[in-house]
Amino acid sequence: MGAAVTVIDAHHHVWDLSVRDQDWITGPELHPLRRNFTVADLAPEARAAGVDRTVLVQTITAAEETPEFLALAAEQELIAAVVGWTDLTRPDVAEELARLRELPGGPYLKGIRHQVQGEPDPEWLLRADVRGGLAAVAEAGLVYDLVVLPHQLPACVKAAADHPGLTFVLDHLGKPPIASGALEPWETAVRSLAALSNTVCKLSGMVTEADLASWGVDDLRPYADVVLDAFGPDRLMFGSDWPVCTLAASYGQVLATAEELTGPADRTRIFETTATRVYSL
Repeated sequence: MGAAVTVIDAHHHVWDLSVRDQDWITGPELHPLRRNFTVADLAPEARAAGVDRTVLVQTITAAEETPEFLALAAEQELIAAVVGWTDLTRPDVAEELARLRELPGGPYLKGIRHQVQGEPDPEWLLRADVRGGLAAVAEAGLVYDLVVLPHQLPACVKAAADHPGLTFVLDHLGKPPIASGALEPWETAVRSLAALSNTVCKLSGMVTEADLASWGVDDLRPYADVVLDAFGPDRLMFGSDWPVCTLAASYGQVLATAEELTGPADRTRIFETTATRVYSL
C-alpha cells in the first residue's frame, strides 16, 4: 500500500472469554478462536499493516456488549467507530439507541447489527417489528450492517428498498460459497442488492468462506470482481474480520490479499473514503 493511503479496517472484533462466553465458537475448526482477543493483540498487527483506524463490530446478542465497546472506543485511539447491537424488536428501540449514545463513548456508535445469519426465518428482516427497529436506526442517523447468508439476500433487497433513508452495509459479501466455487444464486442476489443506492459492501470475510487450508487469491477473485463491478469502489470498503480471519490467514495476509484483488486506482476509496463516509469517521 502506498504511503499516502490512509487505511481503515472497517470490520473487526474483540472478546474476553472471562467477561462473556462466545457461544458460537464450537467444534474443532473454530477451536483456535477460543481464547481472548484484545485491542492490545490487534494494535501491533494493525500498525505493522499500515492500518490507521478501525471499526469494532458486535459479536453476540448481549445487551452489555455495546456499552463495553463504546467505552473501549473512548479509551483506544485505534477504534474510530462501533457497530453495536440492540434488540430491533423492542418497542422502545428509539429510546434505547438514544440511551446508548449518551453513554461513555456514545458518539462512537455509528451502526447496529444483528446476527441475521442465525435466524431460521429467511425473511426475518421483513417482520413488522424488525421493520420498526430499522426505521428507528435510520431516524437515529445510524447505518445497519447485514450479516446474512446467501439465501437471506432477497429479504435484504426488499428491506433496503423499503427503507431508502437507511444505509445497509453488507458484511463479508453476503458469505458466498467460495469453497465450492459456485457463483449462483449468490451473484444474482448480490447484484440486486447493489442496484439499490443505499447499499454498501465490505470486502471482508472471504478467506474463511474459502478452503481454510488451501485458499489462494485466484479462489477469491471471481467473488471480489462481482462486488467491485456491482457496487463500485465508492460503495466498497475493506474489513479484516480479525480475529476470525486468523483461521485462514494472518492480518497482514488479509490486507495484502485485498490489495491484490483491487486496482491501484480504487484503493483510496476501498481502503479509506468509503468507510470514512459511511461510518461518519
